[in-house]
Amino acid sequence: MSQPPTSHPAHPARTRQFRPGILRFSVAQLLGALVLMLVSYPFLEEFKYGQLLEGFFMTLTFTMAIMAVGHRRRPFIIAIFLMVPTLVARWLNHFFPNAVPKSIFLAATVFCLGFMVYQLLRYILREPKVNSEVLCGAVATYLMLGWLWAFGYMLVDRLVPGSFTYAANMTGGHSMTGFMPIYYSFCTLCTVGYGDVVPATNLVRMLAVMESITGVFFGTILIARLVALYSSRPSSTVEN
Repeated sequence: MSQPPTSHPAHPARTRQFRPGILRFSVAQLLGALVLMLVSYPFLEEFKYGQLLEGFFMTLTFTMAIMAVGHRRRPFIIAIFLMVPTLVARWLNHFFPNAVPKSIFLAATVFCLGFMVYQLLRYILREPKVNSEVLCGAVATYLMLGWLWAFGYMLVDRLVPGSFTYAANMTGGHSMTGFMPIYYSFCTLCTVGYGDVVPATNLVRMLAVMESITGVFFGTILIARLVALYSSRPSSTVEN
């Protein structure tokens, strides 16, 4: 006599979590590397081996970025494919000046940073709950946006000389090299606009406008996203 099929208890559907990074706290490590590079960058020009330290910090930051976005095989392979030519060009130009055209190195860096920013944005927008990794990812993405535009400004100034004008009484070098593009990029991203560096062509003006809009909308959308995630949590979880 055949027995009725055994009924299995229904399991609730599991929400797939967009897990960041290869290791735990990979996003936090990336944020630490970004802050370290940003704080130390203005002083590297004063050291004898400043260029060497700059290359080291860049290699460290890009490695941490790959660990942060390499949660799946495909993004990890693409990140490696974009990072290796960038770092090879950077170190070749350090030991053998002008071995690789600087415009190629800058373009490769822009593409690499753009991919990293895209992956971090996906993680922030798809994560179902707010935690420390989401917050670290949000700050890291904001800092990487500043670096992305900084290298973009350097590339445009390299291809089109005279793209920027500088105040007459401005101290330091009057070119988009060293800390200058980073300073201008983050001032534009934060919509500060001191006026000591001014875009002189329509191309860089458009880039500056796009960066300002990105900075404003990133903060607005991020706050709205975090508030929505927090308010959608169960009341028992919020109280605890």
